[in-house]
Amino acid sequence: METGVEQQWNRRAFMMVAAGAAAAGAMPAQGANGLRAMPGGGGITDVAGLRVGHYTDTRRPTGCTVIIAEDGATGGVDVRGAAPGTRETDLLNPVNMVEKVHAVVLSGGSAFGLDAASGVMRYLEERKIGFDVGVAHVPIVPSAILFDLGVGDASIRPDAAAGYQACKSATTGTPEEGNVGAGAGATVGKLYGPKRAMKGGIGSASLTVAGVTVGAIVAVNAVGDVLDPSTGRILAGARTPDGKMLLDTRAAILAGDLPKSMREGTATTIGVVATDAKLTKAQAQKIAGMAHDGLARTINPIHTMLDGDTIFALGTGASGKPANVMLLGVMAAEAMAIAVQRAILAARAVQGYPAAVDFIA
Repeated sequence: METGVEQQWNRRAFMMVAAGAAAAGAMPAQGANGLRAMPGGGGITDVAGLRVGHYTDTRRPTGCTVIIAEDGATGGVDVRGAAPGTRETDLLNPVNMVEKVHAVVLSGGSAFGLDAASGVMRYLEERKIGFDVGVAHVPIVPSAILFDLGVGDASIRPDAAAGYQACKSATTGTPEEGNVGAGAGATVGKLYGPKRAMKGGIGSASLTVAGVTVGAIVAVNAVGDVLDPSTGRILAGARTPDGKMLLDTRAAILAGDLPKSMREGTATTIGVVATDAKLTKAQAQKIAGMAHDGLARTINPIHTMLDGDTIFALGTGASGKPANVMLLGVMAAEAMAIAVQRAILAARAVQGYPAAVDFIA
């Protein structure tokens, strides 16, 4: 049963969510015909106890991103896409033993990119971060991958050395966005083939309400289009056959314009939401699930047979505040929706894949 103080905090928290989102800072993104305001602000590193690092392979657009919680964070995960590529997700089930994770890795390179987590484990072990089992420190490092092998030389993909380098670059500063890390080779709007797709990327955002912070980071590599949820306007996605206009994938499908074929598992949006509130594993799992609502608001279609959409949730407990799961879930979905938009608006064109800023005012 809630105390009077908790009830007052809960009421104030819900009233402040919208205000917190609206008050977030804005920065311009240059478009073909003018300026587009970048929504939100901050990043997942605004959650105390986290550092983020990117590794971007300059030989082709690919890379990996690491979110480090050196003191450990309660972890959860929710996998909604039908073609996931993951590592160490079973241990996040609330019925299983391990309570804390020490890092999460997001990587390009399809299943090959799961190797990046080995480099993260090596980096953490060298610093004696992980579970002390007497003969070694064992870091717990869940990870998820996206398919970017169709952009550039497919033989180049993130490996253990890439994961290690991402850790070396990790800081508490606001993460770089766009064509970096796991977002380097990301593309969107792929249902009608790569020649009609556009550039995706990685984005991050945070919200603080009633003394609790929630942050998100996401690499957007979706089959579907990416939308501005406040207007419904398409920011990036499948283009018309001549490549000059945005198609609207949902409308095209409903009109019977079905794609002839597409390779399975050639997409996937992967991300992390985190909070400084104190979470149980069950609460972390629920918040990860609620954060998927942020994907559903901004990506359409989402969670398809061709995507492996996966969101992790972390709770550092640094604020000392108990979890209000309803509040945290609302914040997680909002932060994720903002991060998706930032990923797309920060992206820049690579050969064959124009960016949102090339199309929108």
